[in-house]
Amino acid sequence: MPQDERDLISATELAGKLLRVVLPPIALVGAVLGSIIAGVAAPTEAASMGALGAIIVTAIGGRMSWAVLRDTTYATTRITAMMMFILMCAQAFSLAFRGLQGEKLVQDFFAFLPGGTSGAIWFLMFIIFILGFFIEWIEISYIAVPIFLPIFIAANVDMVWLATLICVNLQTSFLTPPFGWALFFLRGVAPPEITTGDIYRGIVPFVAMQIIALVLCFFFPALALWLPKTIGW
Repeated sequence: MPQDERDLISATELAGKLLRVVLPPIALVGAVLGSIIAGVAAPTEAASMGALGAIIVTAIGGRMSWAVLRDTTYATTRITAMMMFILMCAQAFSLAFRGLQGEKLVQDFFAFLPGGTSGAIWFLMFIIFILGFFIEWIEISYIAVPIFLPIFIAANVDMVWLATLICVNLQTSFLTPPFGWALFFLRGVAPPEITTGDIYRGIVPFVAMQIIALVLCFFFPALALWLPKTIGW
């Protein structure tokens, strides 16, 4: 920042802004994730802590009002209802899939894949990567992943390690067109001279880094397992 712009605010005022603006969100993230990692709260319980913390942070920032609370509650209800509807439909799909011997069909198909369990894992990663272009992570997690999960359970694959691979892979779905969420966020804040094509080309290195991280987690499982083992999961 230019010196004349920095001179507009004193060190005391800057420290006050840091305490009011920066510290509360960091404390909120620390309370939610820290409570899960420390084993103090389950993820659903930590979510309630996050909701309470968000209300407190909003109140500290002076933006709390009945309208904000009402609109947030409505938006949360809509998102929750959508996820529950997808979950119920996924359960119905799973029942029909099993009733029609779909699991056996998938198992027979995986038997033809080269590379054994490792080949099956990479095939799953490929499917998730392709699906991430067109559908959201919620549908992938509730519908696509459970179809293949019994195969890896039968093969005694570490579920924490596999879940980490899936999560790292799903991160690419936020960046890949046409439905990548991050692309829409970037489009919303980018200046007019930055085109959508520029954004699409710009995400290529970041998708490549995600893939490299996925490969590293596959060949070095300790990267994904050291923290869960440390905290006793």
